Amino acid sequence: MKTRTLGTLTVSELGFGTMSFADMYGAAPDHAENIRTIRGAHDLGVTLFDTAEAYGPWANEELVGEALAPVRDEVVIATKFGWNIDPDTGERRPGLNSRPEHIARVADAMLKRLGTDHIDLLYQHRVDPDVPIEDVAGAVKELIAAGKVGHFGLSEAGAETIRRAHAVQPVAAIQSEYSLWTRDPEPEVLPLCEELGIGFVPWSPLGAGFLTGKVSAETIGTGDFRAASPRFQPAAMEANQRVVDLIKAIAAEKSATAAQVALAWLLARKPFIVPIFGTRRLARVEENLGAADVTLAADDLARIETALQTITIEGARLPEAVLQLSYR
Repeated sequence: MKTRTLGTLTVSELGFGTMSFADMYGAAPDHAENIRTIRGAHDLGVTLFDTAEAYGPWANEELVGEALAPVRDEVVIATKFGWNIDPDTGERRPGLNSRPEHIARVADAMLKRLGTDHIDLLYQHRVDPDVPIEDVAGAVKELIAAGKVGHFGLSEAGAETIRRAHAVQPVAAIQSEYSLWTRDPEPEVLPLCEELGIGFVPWSPLGAGFLTGKVSAETIGTGDFRAASPRFQPAAMEANQRVVDLIKAIAAEKSATAAQVALAWLLARKPFIVPIFGTRRLARVEENLGAADVTLAADDLARIETALQTITIEGARLPEAVLQLSYR
């Protein structure tokens, strides 16, 4: 697989977001099968694996650490701190917590769960309005100096916050939702990343599965976080089907799948973009990696852009309480 860079960090041009192995989409799948899927992704060329303390919490980091232990020196592990999770019990408390002393304690716990002596890329999961971003960047800078962390990242941060953080500790990557139906980073964040030499990592590049054309109201089961998402309400999904129809039309012409076209579109946007897709099935990993072989020419991209201008996406991308934590 080809590689791209996030700041100075070299990774596969498509990464694997492992949140789907937690219970966010309903009951978590079989542990042994999860291990096989993650290791299979590495065998297929993936070197960037993304997790977070909040997924579980903690269980997802333990899974990723176990799965990647045999190939630890061949992969980049990214994880995230920032939610207010009790470091002793795992209890989810209200709000956020990016106090420097908390970050230091959380990082040590992450290293143990991941079974490693360093975290390649450590993100702040959401910007904490009660802690100056300079203090957060300084705390991660200390972890980098201690050899516990390799690179610093921010998730769902606004442009001014990114600039301020970068002045204290160079930011390697910004992670935000970005896809054919979520384009919030385009006006400010992507240009800033290009200016500062920061990589950009789109999460949910397949619209939590919707852009694949394989998700309907009937496929969203009990415990699935999408059931609470405004964009996944039946009326919104019906209205947003126009985006899926567009992707499918392009896919048919390219002898590709809708998922491959959606990912290829992101790869074609900027050379510093590294999407992280999520799935529980190795067959889907293999399918998604096929996006690297799909070429979208300038006229394809122009056609997609023209069509998207006529489509209004219905429903907010996240519940309001979570959405308020973005782009601070």
